Amino acid sequence: MRAVVQRVSRASVQVEGKTIGSCGPGFMILLGVHAEDTEEDADWLAQKTAALRVFSDAEGKMNQSIIDKSGEALVVSQFTLHAKYKKGARPSFIHAARPETAIPLYERFVRQLEDHLKRPVATGQFGAMMEVELINDGPVTITMDTRNKE
Repeated sequence: MRAVVQRVSRASVQVEGKTIGSCGPGFMILLGVHAEDTEEDADWLAQKTAALRVFSDAEGKMNQSIIDKSGEALVVSQFTLHAKYKKGARPSFIHAARPETAIPLYERFVRQLEDHLKRPVATGQFGAMMEVELINDGPVTITMDTRNKE
């Protein structure tokens, strides 16, 4: 499971011109599910995301988590995070999970993140053509991968 976690002032996602999810200060998370991902991957990634200390404390140091800041989150599915581009110029997405696998794991990640944050998490619409708008705060962008837990 791969995530691109961006610290934002605000973010929103639209489908067919209608806003379907938005958040205030917190995280905008692009989430890609790999074909071999499990519930444990979703759980680990949600916990790590919630615990990331990338928000400033009173001294201006990145020392607080989204939980500490009572921040909000928006999670958008992004199968293209599993693009393979070694050969040619057209990426392959063969390692991205099929919807029957990806949707339950995406939903589990969202539920787990909600449990950690103690608040609802906004989402996009799985499989839809979406327009995502965000205002980066920092910018601070962290990439995370359950197959490479650095």
